[in-house]
Amino acid sequence: QVQLVESGGGLVQAGGSLRLSCAASGRIFSSLCMAWFRQAPGKEREFVAAISQSGISTHYGDSVKARFTISRDSAKNTVYLQMNSLKPEDTAVYYCAAKYGWNVAIIKDNKEYNDWGRGTQVTVSS
Repeated sequence: QVQLVESGGGLVQAGGSLRLSCAASGRIFSSLCMAWFRQAPGKEREFVAAISQSGISTHYGDSVKARFTISRDSAKNTVYLQMNSLKPEDTAVYYCAAKYGWNVAIIKDNKEYNDWGRGTQVTVSS
């Protein structure tokens, strides 16, 4: 099993920046694809970004391209999400997730992920 713990959420004004962190433990971090999803109240979980085991490949949801950047640090068993130019519609609980295998065709499907963190709240004010 993999334990994932998100941190770094908070309140930020529109146009501001925030960096989320997800610390992984319990399994070999380098064998896992890592991703960020988000979920606003009353809405379905939305894919945000994913990164391959090696960190070479990344993929982003259309709504966050050119604004968010996902990265990972194998020495710290941590994945990051740098969020820039934040908008009120980015407000959501952000979840870290992990899975085996890099497949772009299904990388956006939350049902393909095996392990999830408990989330961190991001609120963007107008």
